[in-house]
Amino acid sequence: MTPAPSPLPPLAEIVVLLHGVAMPALVMRPLARRIESAGYRTVNLPYSSRSLTCEQLARKYLPEQLCLHGTALAPRLHFVAHSMGGLIVRLYLQEHRPKNLGRIVLLGPPNAGSPVADRLNRSALWRWLIGSNLSRLGAATPDALAPTLIPPDYEVGVIAGCASLHPFFSRWLSGAHDGMVTVASTRLAGASDFLVMPHSHTAMLWRQTVAAEVLSFLRTGRFQPPA
Repeated sequence: MTPAPSPLPPLAEIVVLLHGVAMPALVMRPLARRIESAGYRTVNLPYSSRSLTCEQLARKYLPEQLCLHGTALAPRLHFVAHSMGGLIVRLYLQEHRPKNLGRIVLLGPPNAGSPVADRLNRSALWRWLIGSNLSRLGAATPDALAPTLIPPDYEVGVIAGCASLHPFFSRWLSGAHDGMVTVASTRLAGASDFLVMPHSHTAMLWRQTVAAEVLSFLRTGRFQPPA
């Protein structure tokens, strides 16, 4: 008697990771590995923030990459995005809604813009180094992206940092901040949960405690900060 074939293993849920402006996808790799170790499949997307605008990234690049990686076949599709990557994800979801959309975690997102971007945008050198997206990240620039985004109607958690490794940039920020974005600027109306952690803007990507909170939100829709 021919034995019955073994059932196919279930497809893993997918987590798409997006880095921030002027950064490589390499910075997201430690976080991606920790998410993979929890049983998810990760897609750590690289992109050029100097040559592609936020709109090109959200309306063309990201949809093409999601199709290329077969994310529509996954039981659930989650996003974990850092800094400007969070604005790109929000813009994408404002115009597209995957049927298998899961949860979104935003790390250090400039949801109300960043005064640092406003200051750097005054310099031709910084505009050349970072590209046209620099002005999109501001709090007061005429073409700031954040004010054009609508509040989310999906599950999203925000993690803000309150430690700074940028003494030069810190003088442009008031209140608690991560060296690039204030805690107040990361807040997002309609977010499911919000958490402040003692890490800087980029270093939060490499902290195991942050990875644990990301996984908590992906699983439950809530952060579980230590007592």
